[in-house]
Amino acid sequence: MISALLVVTLLVTQDTTAGKTVYQKWCAGCHGDQGAGDGVAAKHMIPPPRDFTGAIYQIRSTASGQLPTDADLRRSLDEGLPGTAMPGWKSRLSDRERRDVLSYIKTFSTFFADTTLRPQPLEFGGAPGGGTGAEALRVGRLFYDSIGCRKCHGDQGRGDGPSAPTLKDDAGHPIFAANLHENWLFNGGGGAADIYQRLRTGLDGTPMPSFSDLLEQKFLTETELWRLAQYVRSLSPGAPPVVRDVIHAPLLDRTLPHAPDDSAWNAVDAYWFPLVGQVIRKSRWFAPAVTGVWVKAVHTADSIALHLTWDDRSESPDSAWLEYVGRLLASLQSDDSTQEQPALWPDQIAVQFPVTIPAGMERPYFLMGNSSAPVYQWRWSSSARGGAVAGLARGLDRFDPISSGGVGAQAVYDHGQWRVVLTRGLASPDTASQLPFRTGRAIPVAFFAWDGSNGEHGTRMAISTWYFLALDEPVPARVFISPVLAMVLTLGLGMLVVWRAQQKTSYRRQQ
Repeated sequence: MISALLVVTLLVTQDTTAGKTVYQKWCAGCHGDQGAGDGVAAKHMIPPPRDFTGAIYQIRSTASGQLPTDADLRRSLDEGLPGTAMPGWKSRLSDRERRDVLSYIKTFSTFFADTTLRPQPLEFGGAPGGGTGAEALRVGRLFYDSIGCRKCHGDQGRGDGPSAPTLKDDAGHPIFAANLHENWLFNGGGGAADIYQRLRTGLDGTPMPSFSDLLEQKFLTETELWRLAQYVRSLSPGAPPVVRDVIHAPLLDRTLPHAPDDSAWNAVDAYWFPLVGQVIRKSRWFAPAVTGVWVKAVHTADSIALHLTWDDRSESPDSAWLEYVGRLLASLQSDDSTQEQPALWPDQIAVQFPVTIPAGMERPYFLMGNSSAPVYQWRWSSSARGGAVAGLARGLDRFDPISSGGVGAQAVYDHGQWRVVLTRGLASPDTASQLPFRTGRAIPVAFFAWDGSNGEHGTRMAISTWYFLALDEPVPARVFISPVLAMVLTLGLGMLVVWRAQQKTSYRRQQ
C-alpha cells in the first residue's frame, strides 16, 4: 500500500516542462536535444550516451526486453553508471529536479505511454548463506565455465576471453567485456545481489544476455546462479582500493627482486593509482582501457625496484584486436579531420619523476613537463619487454632517450594482466638528466599507460597526477638500544628502591 502511494505521489509531482529545462541544461550535451544519444560530446564517448528514443536500458529490475521501472531509472540517475561518462546526479540536482527530468526523459519514447507495457520487476529472492565458502565458490566457478562466461570475460575474469575482440553493442559500437576484478566499476552496483540481478535481467543492447531462461529450463537452480554471482563478486577486493598519496619503499637486507613473480614482493604493500584519459592536448582520449595501476616499491643500499601491475585485455600488439581498433576509431570522431587507420601498437607504461627532487611543493607540469622544465621518465614497451628506456620528456611530443639510463626491466603477461619490474641504481653519474634517489625525501612520481589494442599511442593514453615515493631510511641502532637501556635503568632503580626499603625495615627491627 505504501509503495503504491509512493508511485502515485511521484507521478503527480513530476513536471515535464520543468524537466525539459533541467534536461537541456545538464543532459542534452551528451544525449542530444531529442534524446537520441547524439549530443555534441557523444562523439568522444565509448560506450556512447543512452539513446532514449528506443527505450532500451541496461540497468533494470525487469526481464530482458521490458521497460525499466521508475525506480530503475531513478537509481541510474542518482548513482550514475560507473565505467561510463554518466555521472551520478544525486548531489548535483535537487530531488524535485531529478523527478522532473526523469519524467521528461520518458517522453522521448512512446513505449512509456503504452499502458499495456507497464514494467513488472522480477522476484529475485534472497542470497543463500555460505556464499564466501570454498564449496560455494567452487560451484560458482563451475557454472562460470559451463554457461560460457569465460568466452567473453576470460579464464580469470579480466575481460580477455577469446570473444572479447569481437564484441559490439546493438548499434555496432565496440564494447568491452567487464573486468570482473574491478566491481567498483560495475554498472548497477558491485555487490553479489547486484551481480545476481544482472545475471537475471541481462544488459539489453549489449552482448550480455539474461540467464533467466536457464532457470526456466532447469539447467541450473536459483541457488547455483547465486553461487555464480558470489563467485564473480569474490574476484574483486573486499572494498574498492583507497588512493594513498605516498608509496613507501622499505629497505631490504637482501638482493633486489628483479622478477615480477619473485616471492619477496608478497610481503610488500601495494598502492593503487587511478588513471584517466588524456583530454588536455590533441589528440584527446576519452576512452582509456587501463583504469589504474598497482605499485610496489623496495630499495637496497644502492638500488631501487618498482613493481607495476595493471589489467590489460590483450598482449599487444595483437592482430586479433585490429578490427576492434578499427571500429573504435570509427566510432570516436577524432579532433583531426582525417581518421587514423588502425595499426598494431604495443602496450606501454611510463613512470615519471622530476629531474631533481624539489625542495618544496613545486613540481614540473605533470603532463610530461615542457621545454623549459623537462621530466625524467622510465618507459617500458611490450614490443621490447626485456628492457626499459630512461629519458627526458619535454612535453607530450618530445622524449629524448638517455643512452646510459641504466634502467632494467622484466615483464610477465598472464591472463589479462601485465606485471613489470623496473630497476635502477639509486645514484646516477649524470645528475643533470637523471634523478638521484635519496632516502627520507618525498620524491614526486606519476604514471602513464597505453593499451595498443585499444588504439592508444602517442597522446592517446591514460594518465595520473603527481603522487610521492618515499624510500624508507634504515632505522638507527639507537632506536632499538634506547628502549633496552631505559628498561635496564628502570629495573635497576626499582631494585635499588626495594633494597633500601628492606634495609630500613631490617634496621628498625634491630632497634
